[in-house]
This record gives sequence, structure tokens and C-alpha cells, in this order.
Amino acid sequence: MGVQSAVRVHRAISEIGQDAWDACAASTGDPFVSYDFLSILEESGCVAARTGWAPQHLTVLDEADQVAGVMPLYLKSHSQGEYVFDHSWADAYERAGGRYYPKLQCSSPFSPVTGSRLIVRPDIDAAEGRSALMGGALTLCERMGASSLHVTFPVEDQWRWMGERGMLLRQDQQYHWENRGYETFDDFLGALSANRRKTIRRERRDAQEGLEIVALTGADLTEDHWDAFFAFYMDTGGRKWGRPYLNRPFFSLLGQRMADKVLLILARRPGGPFIAGALNLLGRDCLYGRHWGCVEDAPFLHFELCYYQAIEHAIRLGLPRVEAGAQGQHKIARGYLPSAVYSAHWIADPMLREPVARYLERERAAVESDMEMLTEEYSPFREER
Repeated sequence: MGVQSAVRVHRAISEIGQDAWDACAASTGDPFVSYDFLSILEESGCVAARTGWAPQHLTVLDEADQVAGVMPLYLKSHSQGEYVFDHSWADAYERAGGRYYPKLQCSSPFSPVTGSRLIVRPDIDAAEGRSALMGGALTLCERMGASSLHVTFPVEDQWRWMGERGMLLRQDQQYHWENRGYETFDDFLGALSANRRKTIRRERRDAQEGLEIVALTGADLTEDHWDAFFAFYMDTGGRKWGRPYLNRPFFSLLGQRMADKVLLILARRPGGPFIAGALNLLGRDCLYGRHWGCVEDAPFLHFELCYYQAIEHAIRLGLPRVEAGAQGQHKIARGYLPSAVYSAHWIADPMLREPVARYLERERAAVESDMEMLTEEYSPFREER
């Protein structure tokens, strides 16, 4: 079925509706572009014009006037919460007399996870739907006087497709764990060098000593659990970012609407309150590690809750990979190897676009070289040394 040429702009995802949005997004198996997740961000007030994330979601209709494609899009007045850093571009442009903000951002807010960004209903021609959505985004960029359009963490085939149509391509790296058919955590350990195997066993033993670790999902999640985790999140977020992006109502709504997609791992002294926790979301093909925090230090507890527990649960659930979030070269020694992540950028002013294009070409080569070096030099796997 074909699509109409007109693209509609929506100031709230509720204007589109869950049935229409998920008719496009559900087939991705990605919780971060689901209607529930994006609407929770808006309903909780984490995403709004006052926080610098003004929704401008796009839809394209089919010949029967039904939603055939969607694009999660936001008008941004800053560059926080994106995990693809363009602060230097903004500074250079504004020093030269330009105005970098507002800009348009296509992403899942506060979520540095790879997923579909030009989301087309499965029975619609993908290229036709993508073209309509991208054309609509560029038109909106021009009409709103935005300096640029940024599509962050798209899947690789959409990234390459956008590059073929003139978008500037950027590449970075994260550290992901790959399930190579392991049936148990010991199977995973068996694939590592003897030294790494010994180190991980020691780290897990020390981390678990004197602690009870609880994994919660679905109906087992309560408001008390969210109260505890929010305290951990605020402590870590306050130290890392100054002002955490997510508020307490977000977590309550997450538990109400997406409990079956949540894996909350908490630690406590037996009989005592929880002292640390890691929040994961479950996709069809991936366990996504998102947030961690603690109010009491314990040796290697961060590694246990965020990395080793995530691997154990991914193996148990038969998930192909774990994405453990942005940054962290220390993840390599725990089985999380360098993996490419992508973004695509359109910049209106050629005075900025041309130097950025040159920079990105050099940066991509450097990232590729760095990924290769890190894998060759630091991989803990026996067969890759």
C-alpha cells in the first residue's frame, strides 16, 4: 500500500493514539519507541517544552487515511539527554554569529540505545514511508527556523539510507555483550581466558558476600521498590549530570504500564533496606541496561548488578545481546566488546555543514581504528586473543 505525500505534525503523542503508533512500532520489538514509553515521558513531564524537549512527532498516512509511518521528533533548546555530543558544533556556530538552537532531534529521549527512528508500518513500502517522514522532518526544520536535524542511535540500515540521501553520518562506539548460544553463565565463563574467568568469579563472590540480590519484574514490582530505586537514581544522576532527567512519577508510570518489560535488580543486606539497584528494560532481541545507583559502597557491586546479572538474565531469557549503556571501557574485561552506534545529521547552513562533514569523516576512521584496537588488545575471549 502506498502513502500520501502530506505529513502531519503532532505536539503530543496522545494526538496520534496508541493503536496507530504501535501499528507501526510494535513490530520493532523495541520498548524505547513504543507508545507506552514515549507517552510516559510526556505524561510525567520529563519531556515537554519547559524541559527543552517539545514534541513534534510526525505521521504519514496511507491511501485509506490510516497512520502508515511515525517519527519520534522533538524541538530542542539545548543538547542535554542525547548522548551524541554536538556542543562543540553549537559553540563554534554561535561564536561565528549563528543560532544553533532550536534544533530538531529524532530520538528516544534520554535513551542511548539503537533502534528504528523512521518507523514504517510493516505492510507499507519501507523506502516510500521513510522518504515521506524524512521529507516532512526537513520541511519542518525549515519552517521552524531550526538550525539542524539530528537522528540519533538509528539502526544501521536506516543510517546508511539517510547517508545516501545527503545526511552527514557519524559513528561512535558502545560496549555490548553478545550471546553466543550460552546456556549458563558458566558457559560464558568457559569462553574467556583463564585469568578473566578467575577475576570475574572473584568479583562476583566479593560482590555477593553478605548481600541478598533480588530480580523483580511484572506484578512483583511495587511502589516501595520504585522509591528505593529512585533514591539510587537521584544520587548517581546528581553526581554525573547535576540534574537527573527522569522524575519520580516516570518510574511509577513505568511500573504501571510496562512492568512486563522491566527487570529491576536490587541488592540489600539480609533483613535491611535496599542499598543499590540496576534498571533494565527487556526488548524482543536485547536486554537494555539503563540506570544504576547505590547509597552504600560495596566491592564490585556495580559490576555484579549491571553487567553479570544482566548476562545471567539474558542467557536465561534467550536474548541475543545486552546493551549496557554509554561509555565505559572497563566493560570490555567483563565480556562487553566494542560495537558501533550511529547518528545522522542535516545542517542547514553550509558554513557549518562543510566543516562538520570533514570532521565526521576523520572521526569515523578514528572510531573504526579504536574499536579494532580495543578488541584485538583487550578482548577477554580466548578465541579472539
